[in-house]
Parts: sequence; C-alpha cells; structure tokens
Amino acid sequence: MLAYDCDGLTLHRHQPRLVVLPETTEQVAAAVRCCAEQGVPFIARGSGTGLSGGALAETDAVVIATSRMRQVLQLDLENQRITVQPGVINSWVTRAVAGDGFYYAPDPSSQVACSIGGNVAENSGGVHCLKYGVTSNHVLELELVLPDGSITTLGGGLPELPGLDLRGVFIGSEGTLGIATAITLRLLRTPPCVAVLLADFASMAAAGEAVRLITGAGVLPAGMEMMDNPCIQAVDDYFGLDEYPRDAAAVLLIELDGHPLEVKEAVELASRLCLQAGAGAVREAWSEEARARLWKGRKSAITALGRQFPSYYLQDGVVPRTALPTVLAAIDRLSAEHGLPVANVFHAGDGNLHPLILYRADQPGVGERVSALGGEILRLCIEAGGSISGEHGVGSDKRCYMDWMFSADDQATMQLVRRAFDPDGLANPGKIFPTPKTCGESARRLVELQAEGVVLPPEAVAF
Repeated sequence: MLAYDCDGLTLHRHQPRLVVLPETTEQVAAAVRCCAEQGVPFIARGSGTGLSGGALAETDAVVIATSRMRQVLQLDLENQRITVQPGVINSWVTRAVAGDGFYYAPDPSSQVACSIGGNVAENSGGVHCLKYGVTSNHVLELELVLPDGSITTLGGGLPELPGLDLRGVFIGSEGTLGIATAITLRLLRTPPCVAVLLADFASMAAAGEAVRLITGAGVLPAGMEMMDNPCIQAVDDYFGLDEYPRDAAAVLLIELDGHPLEVKEAVELASRLCLQAGAGAVREAWSEEARARLWKGRKSAITALGRQFPSYYLQDGVVPRTALPTVLAAIDRLSAEHGLPVANVFHAGDGNLHPLILYRADQPGVGERVSALGGEILRLCIEAGGSISGEHGVGSDKRCYMDWMFSADDQATMQLVRRAFDPDGLANPGKIFPTPKTCGESARRLVELQAEGVVLPPEAVAF
C-alpha cells in the first residue's frame, strides 16, 4: 500500500486501504461494478507520475491501478493508428512503430515512465505540443468502463465524427468520468529532417524576447523550451559535462522539423532572431546523436535538481508568451520573499511554465510555505491572462484555485456533465472541483446553487 500513498506530487500523502491490479477490461469492469454496488469510491491510477495529486486516495477509496495493462492491442499502419491498453508507457508507442517510419507526437518529459492512460486523464502535452498539439489531438477512440461498471466506446477510427464530442469531454477529465481501458492513437510520419538550436542568453527577458520574435515571424518550431541558470548548472553537474553554457542566465532549445529546405530556412531565420534578441551564441545540432545530447539535459532537468534538493513542488501555470519576461521576474521576487529557491524549466513556445519550488522536507513548516508560494505563482499567471494548469491537471492540488478562473455557475455546469457520467460521485471523488470540506469559501456558492434546485453530485456540497 505504501507505494500508492502519493503520485509525483509528494507534498501530500494518504495511504489507500485497497489496491486492485487488473489486466483486462473485464477485470476493470468487475472491480468498478463491485464498487458501485457497495457505494465505495474508486480512483484510477496509471504509473503514478502525475503532479497534481490526481491519483491520491484521500478517502477510503479503492485504487484501480492499470499498470499491468501493457499490451498493444492492434497496429494499423495503413491508417496510421495504434490501439493500446492504458498501462502502455508513452515512449513505448514510438518504439513500436519507429522502424516503420512513424512516431507518437505527445512527449511529456516523463515519457519513459508515464502511461498512456494517465496521459489521457490529464490531457498531457510535452515538448512537441507547440506544433503538434496535446494528447486530445492524437486520440481517436476510447474504450471506457463507466462508473456503474458498464463498458462503452467514445469516438471512432476517424479524426472527426458527427455528434457531440464525448471523446473530447473524457480526455482531461482526470479520472472523474470513468476508466479508459483501450485507447486508439493517431500516429505521424517521422519528419524527413530535424534540427535543434541551442541559444544562450544573459537574461531570461532576452530569451523571452527571442521566443516572441521567432513566433511573431511565423516560424512554428516543433518545440521551444527554456531553462534558467539553476537548471543549467544542475544538469551540467549531473552529467559531468558542460553541454550548456554555465554562466548563461537562460538557454533556449528550439527544434525545427519538416522538409530539408524548409528546415534550413527556419534554422537561419531563428538563429538570426535569437542573435537579434541578445543571444551570446547559437549552436546547431543536425545529427540524431547531437540532437539527443542537447535534449538529454532538458528531459533530465528535474532529476538533476533532485541531487541538490531531495524535494520539489512543480507548478504548471500558463501565461501568454508576451507576458513571460514580466511573470518570470515576478516569480524571482516571490522566491526571495518566501526564502525558497525556484528553478524554471518550461515550454516557452506556448507559455506553459514549470517553476520548481525546491525545499527540504525536514524543515519545520516548509509544506505550508511551499504551498503558499505555489498559490501566489498561479495567481500571477491568472493576472497575466493565463491559467492554473497547462497539462498537469487540477487534481487535489489546485481545486481550491478553480474559482479564480470559473464562477460557481461555470463549475456547477461542469458538475452536471460529470453527474451524467457518474451520478453518485464515486469516480475519483474530491478532485478538480472545490468542496466545502476541502476548500471552504471557494465552494460555498455551490451549496447555495443546490439550495436553488441545481442537482449536483453529493461530494460537491459535502462538508
């Protein structure tokens, strides 16, 4: 049970009383039916790499872990699609089809560990979401076990179907509408040419200006990632290499792909714009080995920082690209005010920030300080015209901030959709939406709406 007491958000823990490890759709359905008959809540869990407390068993709920459901059920290269069980690891999908010239585009930084089922639940993104979109852009069909234990299918073999897009409703619902047991994914052709640029800057503001210039010029990189100096130094120390310039305040990684002539022109333009923004140097990587070496540091940044600080709290706010310099400067100020170091590594191309608040768990009262700083960072994102989450989800971590973005009426409407799938509120209870029990004043208007006759799941108004 101890292995299931938290997900990737280790700040909050609660050990479940029971974990079920099914291997087939029928076994998942049997477990869910049993829960429905007994009125027992259940929580779907994949690899446990989530960062919002979405797989946390806060109540006496049954955890249904899909980590043993790791089969490729069907491969259809002629129609560029593959059907997998939810426990299949993200990077395994590309590995299964790479020899035939295909790949799966969504690539979270944890792609060697995170599962497709979890990616669907959180609508995960990754480095390449700037050009190719997030998980919802690559899921064609879902086989589901609904909260009453019945089995159904949403979507189909085609990218677009008539009728309500219930497939889209389910993706990103964080386990509150049921459990996906078979997922049909869209595959893409491997691009004929790929190049990666590494540009170093004397300030985060200059790197942010480069992002603005590049996107403003009409260049659409496959990915555009930024790392600050604490991340740069941690990565270089971790690998024992000086792959990134240690004295740079920020580095920008830009991946460009497509036809060779198109890539060549884009590389020249992006390099010129980086230098115009103040880059000290721009390095090009064209071979697969050289590109992988540059990306290795970005993919391992969080692990590298863990050598210096055993605990971290990773936030997931989003801001417009034009607000990056202002918001990053404000995060620096908040870091100093709270006395907690913050490292920044994020998807610069779409403004999805990932500030890592670094701390030591043995310090008295540090959990409250960390949570307070995380909340202030998200407040900054909202004030800049952004969002409290880009890809990690709301889960239990950010539910009390939902009223910063959505009115009680908005939330009640979302709850009505949830109730259509799960009238008894048994699927991952307490996640996404504030309740009086978890968030106090943030949920009080929901109680008033129920008094006015709006029918909500029981947990939405539970004290």
